[in-house]
Amino acid sequence: MGRGDVTDREWSLLEPHLPSPGGRGGWWSDHRIVLNGGLFRARTGVPWRDLPERHGSWKTVCERHRRWSVDGAWDRLLQAAWADADLAGRIDWGTVGFDSACCRAHQHTAGSREAKPRLPKRGRHPGTTAPMRDSDGPGAARPPRSTVPVKAAATPWLY
Repeated sequence: MGRGDVTDREWSLLEPHLPSPGGRGGWWSDHRIVLNGGLFRARTGVPWRDLPERHGSWKTVCERHRRWSVDGAWDRLLQAAWADADLAGRIDWGTVGFDSACCRAHQHTAGSREAKPRLPKRGRHPGTTAPMRDSDGPGAARPPRSTVPVKAAATPWLY
């Protein structure tokens, strides 16, 4: 057993709340090994492919972690751990609190005036199925910026 793995006592409390192994054909990896692999990844932050071999195939651990997230097994494990700690008197509910700190978002995230939506250069008009032409772009009605505008009063022979 590695450092940080689930102990025998913890496993005896968590095992009843896990989905039953089996179902369709094939051999199932032990839930305890997979659970330790998921907890190792959560603790260290390593990519799935870098899990140590003692946790089994990284793909098995990844897929079972995803499956348990979808079917609520992780939530059941958390609820069981809270209930066990509460029954044993290890949680002092008088000191439990919620953090109300807030993080300020960047101005472009909030949709401020500075954050103007851009139209795509090519593709389709936003919200329609009509194809977009190059002349439909945001700057199509403006004169080119690289030339100096000619004034009629300065060159009367052009008009």
